[in-house]
Amino acid sequence: MKYFIVFLLFIGTVSHIFAQHQDLSEKPNIWNNISSKRDSSIILNAFKFGQINGHFRYFFSLTDNAKTLRDYYAEAIGGGLRFESAQFYNFNIAVSGFYIFPLKSANLFEKDAITGQGNRYEIGLFDVNAIDQLEEINRLEEFFVQYNLKKGFVKFGRQLLNTPFINLQDGRMRPTAVQGFWTEYKLNTSHQLSGGWINAIAPRSTKDWFSNAESIGLYSVGVDISGKKSAYKGQVASDWVGMFNYKYAKDKNFQFDVWYMYTENISHNLLTQWEKKLTSRWKGLYYGVQVASQWKSGNGGNIDPTLAYNQNNRPVYIFGAQIGYKKGGFNQSLSINRINSGGKYLMPREWGRDYFYTFMPRERNEGFGDTKSAVYKIQYLKPKKFQTTLSVGYFSMPDVKNFALNKYGLPTYGQLNVDFRYYFKGALSGLESQALYVYKKNIGDTYDDSKYIFNKTDVHLFNLVLNFKF
Repeated sequence: MKYFIVFLLFIGTVSHIFAQHQDLSEKPNIWNNISSKRDSSIILNAFKFGQINGHFRYFFSLTDNAKTLRDYYAEAIGGGLRFESAQFYNFNIAVSGFYIFPLKSANLFEKDAITGQGNRYEIGLFDVNAIDQLEEINRLEEFFVQYNLKKGFVKFGRQLLNTPFINLQDGRMRPTAVQGFWTEYKLNTSHQLSGGWINAIAPRSTKDWFSNAESIGLYSVGVDISGKKSAYKGQVASDWVGMFNYKYAKDKNFQFDVWYMYTENISHNLLTQWEKKLTSRWKGLYYGVQVASQWKSGNGGNIDPTLAYNQNNRPVYIFGAQIGYKKGGFNQSLSINRINSGGKYLMPREWGRDYFYTFMPRERNEGFGDTKSAVYKIQYLKPKKFQTTLSVGYFSMPDVKNFALNKYGLPTYGQLNVDFRYYFKGALSGLESQALYVYKKNIGDTYDDSKYIFNKTDVHLFNLVLNFKF
C-alpha cells in the first residue's frame, strides 16, 4: 500500500479527472475538432479555411501486485497535431499524427520471478511489440478523404472509428485506428444507416499499421482449448471486416440499434440494443437491453484447428441489461451481463474494448464463456467541470482450468473503480486532468498458483493523466 499513499499525494497536486474511455455511442472526437461546413470552388481556400487541432498528453501508470509479486510503474508524454480542410466541392481531407516519449519507468521487460510472466498494463503506454527497450513512437493516425452529403458522408482512408466491435479503447496514450471506408446516412429524422469495410488496423499501444490478420495476436494470446499457449499469432487468414448498423431514434428518449459485423473466415457478430428514458412522473428513470450472438465463420482463421483464432464449435449468446436513475447531480445504474457456455466470446483485444453494460476499465470479459456479472455505478455530475464516479462489480468466471471457456486464466473476482474528472476553465481552459484507482479482489479458486493472480486479481492499479487540447 506504500504506492497507494504516494499516488494519493501525487494526484492531490493536480486535482481530478477526465474520462478514460469515450462512450461507444459517441463519435470518435478525441481531438475536440469541429468540421468546417464551408465549401469552396477554390482548392487553396479549402486549405486556408481548414482547422488545426493539437493534443498533448501525460500518463502515469502504476501496478501494485500482491506482496510477493513484481510491481511496475511508467510515465509517458506525447503530443500531436490534426488538420482538417474545409470542403472543396463537398470533398475534404484530414491528417493527424502523434509522437510519444518514454519518461521514467521500471524495467517493463523484466518478468516476475515467481510466475515468469511480464508486465501487462504499463507497456501499453508504449509499443507492446518492443523487445528489450522503450523507444520514441511516432504514428500517422488519420489520413482520409471524405465526401459530404446533405444527410451523411462517405470516408476513405485511415480514420478513427467508435463502434461496439471496433472502437477507440482510448485508455492509454493513443487510440486504435482503422483503414478502409465508412459511411453514415440519415434516411430521415428517425432512421439512420451506417457501415463500412476495413482491411488494416493500428491497434492501441502499437506504432505500426497491420493487416487485420496480422493485428490478431499482438496482445496476450492466452491459452487454447487444450490449455496450451494459443498458437494463432501470425497464422490467421482473414482479409477484411464488414460492418453494418441500423439505428432508429424516435426521439431523445428512445433508441434501437442493430449491429452486424462479419470478420472474414473468423466470425459473425450480431448485436441488438434497446434504450429508453422514461418521462412524466418517471422522469429520470432509464433502462437498456442488449441481446447478442456470435458464431464461427469459415475455419475460424486457419484450416488447422490448433492454429485457428476461433475454436468454438457452437454459437455464443450474450444478454445484458441496465436500469438507472438520473436526478439532480447524481446518476446511478445497475447493470448485469451473461455470456452462455456455448463457447468463449472472442473479439480481438487489439480492435477494441467490450461493449457490455458491465464493462469496467482495466479488465474485460472477452475471451470467456459461462460468465455472470453485475456492476453498480454512481456518478456525481455537478458542476459540469467536476465529475466523480464510483463503480463496484462482481464477475463470476469459469474455473481457471476450464480452458475451453477461460482463455486468460482469470478467476472470479470483484472490482472497485474510483474515478475523478476535472475540466479546467478560465486561464487553464483546454486542460483536463484525470485520476483512476482500481482494485481487483480475487474470489475464485487459483489452485495456489500465482500465475492466476499476477496482474489479474489482488492488484491495485493507479493512473494519472493530463490532457491539453486546442
